[in-house]
Amino acid sequence: MSRVCQLTGKRPSVGNNRSHALNATKRRFIPNLITKKLFDVNTGRVRKMRIAASTLRTLTKTR
Repeated sequence: MSRVCQLTGKRPSVGNNRSHALNATKRRFIPNLITKKLFDVNTGRVRKMRIAASTLRTLTKTR
């Protein structure tokens, strides 16, 4: 299963780990995905979705 938010499309991004000697090694920043049941207004059904925690906070603010 891919690590993509089904609402916002957030994906893993890449960057560097930096040591004290400023050596750079590649790393991935992975979104904090949570499986949540959400009500779909268009179909009138409850859907299971994998969404990012930041997206979930935004959803609860707008309700």
